[in-house]
Amino acid sequence: MPRIVRPTAYGTPDVLAVTEVPTPRAAADRVVVEVRAAGVNPIDWKLYSGAFHQVADDHRDAAGTAAAMPSLGLECAGVVTEVGPDVTGVRVGDEVIVYPVTAAYADYVTAPATSVLPKPAGLGWAEAGSLILTGTTAVHALHAAGVAAGDTVLVHGGSGGVGLMAVQLATATGATVIATAADRNHALLRELGAVPVAYGPGLADRVRAAAPGGVHAAVDLAGTDEALDVSLALVADRTRIASITGSSPLRATAGVRLLGYGPGEDPGAELRDAARGELVDLAGSGALRVIVDLTFPLAEAAKAHEVGIAGHAPGKLVLIP
Repeated sequence: MPRIVRPTAYGTPDVLAVTEVPTPRAAADRVVVEVRAAGVNPIDWKLYSGAFHQVADDHRDAAGTAAAMPSLGLECAGVVTEVGPDVTGVRVGDEVIVYPVTAAYADYVTAPATSVLPKPAGLGWAEAGSLILTGTTAVHALHAAGVAAGDTVLVHGGSGGVGLMAVQLATATGATVIATAADRNHALLRELGAVPVAYGPGLADRVRAAAPGGVHAAVDLAGTDEALDVSLALVADRTRIASITGSSPLRATAGVRLLGYGPGEDPGAELRDAARGELVDLAGSGALRVIVDLTFPLAEAAKAHEVGIAGHAPGKLVLIP
């Protein structure tokens, strides 16, 4: 029987269990997809670890928190195996990217037909299954910070999944990108066109040295107090600081742009939806690289989460059913 990975309780990755379920069937406006790759994202382990912030009621479906226990896997790619009677433009056998979706840590997933995008032939399964969530988050963050040609933008967490997307997209707009990362990931960031700087004590001074003309905008993808403090110190217009995560009390009072599913945060649903097709086109043409660090069998989802929580992997982690 088909498998799905679910948390059995709130806690650490050892609460994840693989269980067998019936093959889903397609409702009238939905499709069933045999999953070939599912992206692993920090939101997945935050949902069952208790680290995820409060989710606004009208965003619970999108965040995967509508069920009694959270659903894991908000993006995937695979092959369509069934289409509902009201679905047009999608056929059995199509290779597709699926986002937004829930419960993609599985052999099969059901999703609205509107969540399905054609997978470019030249894009690998692992890359296709881990493109959209990080890509749309990067688009949202850069838009919120008003990043444009001629700007110098500071990207905190530049070697993470979202960070690598943000670096490439900002560079493509004509912005100068300064990206924080551990030393081991600096070569990759240079290859993508960024100026890498090490995080840690003295970060503000290192950024000033790298950007003698000043920093116009910042996107905080790291969520550390350091990232927020340095952004506030270097960016004159606080509305050009966008933050997707973090626990500092300053996030709510400093006047920065807060992105996400929590109360008072901007989910950017329309912007993200509109960006999906362009991201697929860019990745399919090779203009946007989806950097996959490691892949894991579906049954090793807990191991993938342990690696992700440790925070050393550049780029994406992906489950392969």
